Amino acid sequence: MDIRKVKKLIELLEESGIAEIEIKEGEEAVRISRMPTGAAMPQFIQAAPLPAAPVVAAPAAVAAAAPTAPQARRKDDPNIVPAPMVGTFYAAGSPTAKPFVSIGDEVKVGQVLCIIEAMKMMNQIESDRAGKVTAIMAKNGDPVEFGQPLFVVE
Repeated sequence: MDIRKVKKLIELLEESGIAEIEIKEGEEAVRISRMPTGAAMPQFIQAAPLPAAPVVAAPAAVAAAAPTAPQARRKDDPNIVPAPMVGTFYAAGSPTAKPFVSIGDEVKVGQVLCIIEAMKMMNQIESDRAGKVTAIMAKNGDPVEFGQPLFVVE
């Protein structure tokens, strides 16, 4: 399979919000997944036989309905720290490590608040303001969307 086709599939996955896609061409096959392998896999395997049209239509409907409330709040509230990318939210550097921040912590500009894993890359998300963390709006391991509120720093 041509690498350009694989890159196109990755872009399609990113744009559509689909969690996983598998394509077979003759004897060649490629599976691209935004989720780590593990316990959630059987759910995706069950969803694979669905026709392509509902899968493509569903993310558009969800994208149109879901972001309205968080987006409106983010624009009105300058204390919200939004997700700068799509990925998986991690509150700590490792499963056994202490979270980067907790509710009530004072943070400085540039202090790491969390990690967002996107395409197997760990991206440290830093605070763009100093203040007190009054809310953490994502849970460890949750998938997050671009612009989704993660923290409130007042």
